[in-house]
Amino acid sequence: MSGQSEPWIPADVNIKELTSRVIIIGVLLGGVMTAANAYLGLYVGMTVSASIPAAVMSMLILRGFKFKDVTILENNSVQTMASAGESLAAGVIFTVPALLVIGIWNDIQWLDTFLIAILGGLLGTMFTIALRRLFIVEEALPYPEGVACKEVLVAGEKGGAGLVAIIYALLIGATYGWMVKAFTATQAKVQAVGSLVGTRFYGGSDLSLALLSVGYIVGIRIAAFIFLGGVVGFVVLVPIYGLVNGFASVSPGNYIDVYDYSAVWNSQIRYVGVGAMVVGGVYTLWSMRKTIIEGISQSFKKTDTSKKVLRTEMDLPLDKVMMFCGVLVVLIFLFYWYATGSLIMALAGALFLAVVSFFFAAVAGYIAGVVGSSNSPVSGMTIATLLFTIGLVWIVGGLIMGMGEKEMMIATMFIAAIVATSAAIAGDVMQDLKTGHMVGATPWKQQTAEIIGVVVGAIVIGPVLSILHSAFQISQTACLRTNERINEGLQDGPLYDCAGDALMAPQAELIGAIVKGAFGGDLNIPMVLLGGIIAIILIRLAMPVMSVAIGIYLPLYLSVPIMAGGIISHVLLSSARLRIDDTLEGESSKKAKEAVKEVQDKGVLIGAGFIAGESLMGVLLAVFIVADKEWPNNGILPEDWFGGIGTLSSGYSLLFYGWFVAVFIMLTARALPNKGNLFGDFIFVLSDGANRLRKVFTPPGLDKIKDFKVRRED
Repeated sequence: MSGQSEPWIPADVNIKELTSRVIIIGVLLGGVMTAANAYLGLYVGMTVSASIPAAVMSMLILRGFKFKDVTILENNSVQTMASAGESLAAGVIFTVPALLVIGIWNDIQWLDTFLIAILGGLLGTMFTIALRRLFIVEEALPYPEGVACKEVLVAGEKGGAGLVAIIYALLIGATYGWMVKAFTATQAKVQAVGSLVGTRFYGGSDLSLALLSVGYIVGIRIAAFIFLGGVVGFVVLVPIYGLVNGFASVSPGNYIDVYDYSAVWNSQIRYVGVGAMVVGGVYTLWSMRKTIIEGISQSFKKTDTSKKVLRTEMDLPLDKVMMFCGVLVVLIFLFYWYATGSLIMALAGALFLAVVSFFFAAVAGYIAGVVGSSNSPVSGMTIATLLFTIGLVWIVGGLIMGMGEKEMMIATMFIAAIVATSAAIAGDVMQDLKTGHMVGATPWKQQTAEIIGVVVGAIVIGPVLSILHSAFQISQTACLRTNERINEGLQDGPLYDCAGDALMAPQAELIGAIVKGAFGGDLNIPMVLLGGIIAIILIRLAMPVMSVAIGIYLPLYLSVPIMAGGIISHVLLSSARLRIDDTLEGESSKKAKEAVKEVQDKGVLIGAGFIAGESLMGVLLAVFIVADKEWPNNGILPEDWFGGIGTLSSGYSLLFYGWFVAVFIMLTARALPNKGNLFGDFIFVLSDGANRLRKVFTPPGLDKIKDFKVRRED
């Protein structure tokens, strides 16, 4: 479901969109989402996409307070502003805290953090505006969360059965998310490691309804390639590495557990995904070079006044956008000069950023189009950014200018932070523009809303990080360094409990280790090169290299529910076709296509509710966690309510999750034609898939011996 022929609001219809009430609500929601996701990202290493939660909250506020004549485009503008702050937070928290980890900063510098956020956020937004038509209109990438957000907005606009369905789905998703994340009544994921042929093998899955819904929305093809990447990383490369180099055990009795297995992936195989994404990103842009060049050149041409431009195609003028990008690059040059104290390094960094930032903004926009912005590996792109930046700084700063180790680390971090922030915002902007494209928003108004959201997020993020660092310390490494300063009399205050209170900030710790290792001669180049080689092989095999690369970078347990959602989508859509055409071969009839679309739309609607419910619970939980840190031992955390509920075992957690998956299938299957039964259709689809797979591996000529044509007999 990559797009639609006609937007929900036709291009020739003008309704309220970017109004004063929208700006006020969007600013308030944007600030809340930025703060909540900053804490959540530092606490557990991931953020939740705010687009769908913001869309739901916007509808509740605008309609709950009985505002008159509320439009779907107003709701869309609110979610656009609110989600911009969340995605900006993701880019900042993965990089700026690393300055604490490597000891460049002792406290969060508000001004520097604001400049990194505003310059990177605006640059990513501007570059994305230039790519909107390419990715959304011409390439028509699926953007699963953008599609889901559109379904939420349309359901709220239509009311009736659609609105009831989305509310029910939201409540179900929220119930599950609250039980798992807040009450910790069941396990969030199940994992196990076993031994075979002298090495170890892993099996596991994240028990997430949101990821299951993403798999349904993107479909089985993309889900399968993401899963393939996960298998390559976790099931093939980690065991091979362990067989050759062994697993370092930190468990009693040298027992190799999930933690030890994941440590190998985290320290070694993860970089294979980074290398594959770098090569895949370069290839993706290179393969689309003609379209990109043509699109940009056409945008600079004067508009033919005799040809009316549709309202739904009116972007901010690209010539003005590019001029503003030039101004931003100049400002970034001045910022680098101020931060590094080197004119040559600042000039090299600004020119480098102008190219690399556009590249990663395009890659981030593409990845968000495949798996959604929530599951877009921003940290992976940040690592890739670091590798490029390290090379530049090492050549210009080290070889040419003879800069010291600390100066080169400062230059690397400030360059990488702005690029990473621009990449983080780009994926979200493209996701929002996809939603706007489908509901019929005016692009330039929505792009203006994005800019407002970026400014709000940039203002909020610095103080939030500063408060969190003062209260808890960001990362255990920074916490230990702070305690050393206190012991030496360089800083006032009591010692921190680094093991119990410090925020983990896993991405910042990893980035700090990479920067230190790079200039200390310890960078995992072999694994990055291996990833590049794998990407080249995938390109030669004409496979979607970025989808597989994403799968290699993401832990396998995240790919499993995405694959499950893709399988559910394939079975239900095939069932809809079978009940009309009685076959999966050849071209579908018009009636079958209509039946398939009805099931697809129903599943996307239910999935959107599940994503919204689970995401909202993640944001709400962050509020409880912050409150508990401020007022400890008061029973604020939901997991402490009622004396603590306790956590179910892995088996019962799977049953609990399976029940919700069954509810998803049942609700979606209600859109199927009455003819036939789902279990029989599942067996037939499974048999059809096995026969198709057998054809793939059948040598040429042998397939003529037997007719493998599959057709269901009534």
